[in-house]
Amino acid sequence: MSKKLLVGIAGYGVVGKRRRQYIDAHPDLQTVAVCDQNFEGSGVLEDGVQFFNCHKDLLELSLDMLFVSLPNYLAAEVTIAGIRKDMHVFCEKPPGCRPEDIESVIEVEKAHPEKCLKYGFNHRYHKSVQDALSIINSGDLGTIVNLRGVYGKSKIIPFEGGWRSERKLAGGGILLDQGIHMVDLMRLFCGDFCEVKSYVSNSYWHHDVEDNAYALMKDNFGRVAMLHSSATQWQHKFSLDISLTEGYLLLEGILSGSKSYGEESLTIGHRSESDVGTLKLEKVKYLEDNSWKEEIWEFVDAVIQDCKIKNGTSQDALATMQLVYQIYNADSEWKEKYL
Repeated sequence: MSKKLLVGIAGYGVVGKRRRQYIDAHPDLQTVAVCDQNFEGSGVLEDGVQFFNCHKDLLELSLDMLFVSLPNYLAAEVTIAGIRKDMHVFCEKPPGCRPEDIESVIEVEKAHPEKCLKYGFNHRYHKSVQDALSIINSGDLGTIVNLRGVYGKSKIIPFEGGWRSERKLAGGGILLDQGIHMVDLMRLFCGDFCEVKSYVSNSYWHHDVEDNAYALMKDNFGRVAMLHSSATQWQHKFSLDISLTEGYLLLEGILSGSKSYGEESLTIGHRSESDVGTLKLEKVKYLEDNSWKEEIWEFVDAVIQDCKIKNGTSQDALATMQLVYQIYNADSEWKEKYL
């Protein structure tokens, strides 16, 4: 390209700054402005990038792309505003507080089909996940029987103002904030689930959002997924065990900015008739995380080449949010008290 695409970042915290690292590395992008409530007023950073303390000021600029890394209660509103301002928009997960938020975004998206909209379901871009999906699609290990996933950390981290632990600002707790990645991956591997049973609890941290969610989900083929999303996992953990008719896949650890989930690996086991179980397995370790780069590169390609978003579409976001809320609603006591 002869001219770079001008980028603004709404929400310049940990995630916004990390996004900028890969935005600036792309030869066709240029970050020209950022906003965050922690800035005092407006001005110019040392590197010449404008800053504001309100997203409304950022949206007044002539931008080609907008990256939204704001709290859940602002995500859909700012995404809609960006599209209406003729910007291509990349929005972090979760895409809002409730499924209705995403439905509102989709209505605006339909009215502006020339604009690209992508949601940041980053785990789809981890190499362990991509390799597991490739093996499943190949049929080498047969078809999926069931899935068991655990994703947890040791607390619901309150950012400035504690918004993540307040339902009116966050919409939900650990399931919506972090467990949504596991929900998305289970949908990636199995598709949609038609029946959900759950237990949702805030008995430890006592916020008005959940600190644990336990779910059993069944799809139209009878495959069952078991999910535990936890904010009482004292040693942070990511684990997804996929049983297939001819073997199994075990994804453990996830390379992240915090480095707290351990080494990322994929174990590939083959079913045998032995009484002691698998006699042949392979363990692949991943030492480099290119997921953030690849996710942004894919978004930019869609914008420049005028092609469809492959992963993280608005329909992906809506379906995943709807499944999260199916889990909430399946616990009648939780539904009655909080929804």
